[in-house]
Amino acid sequence: MSALGLANAIVAILAALAPIAHVLEMPNKLALDGPLWLAIQQHLYRGWGPFIGAPTEIAALATSLLLVLFRGRASRARRLAVVAVIAYAAMLATFFVFNKPVNVALNGWTAATLPPDWSGYRLRWEIGHAIAAALSIVGAAAAVGGYSADRRSRRIAGME
Repeated sequence: MSALGLANAIVAILAALAPIAHVLEMPNKLALDGPLWLAIQQHLYRGWGPFIGAPTEIAALATSLLLVLFRGRASRARRLAVVAVIAYAAMLATFFVFNKPVNVALNGWTAATLPPDWSGYRLRWEIGHAIAAALSIVGAAAAVGGYSADRRSRRIAGME
């Protein structure tokens, strides 16, 4: 169980890195003109979702779910795993509500066909990542807290 808790804490931290990076770059991205923003969206982020975002978020959700199933019913560690599950499920839902529709729309755009309301798409994309960042911090805090609580209870019980 301790190995699963450690794995959960590690993937939880990894799952928080990309959304936090998006929030940190947001002020600069909001200042870009349409063609440059579109070029960045279409080229710089290619591969991030399928190779980094989705795998770490799904791994954090899956390991959190396993911990909910295997940790003691009344334990603090289990309650924190439930918090993590909720955070990661909401994080994935946020992607499908905010980010995926924007990604799909802009895949067909060029600098010449950029719609007049492109900045609304940009704002929606950035808001989605800001929400995901907040949820990832909650999930990571719950995962690390759950791992710590589990280790503490094992130490008290003389199992470590």
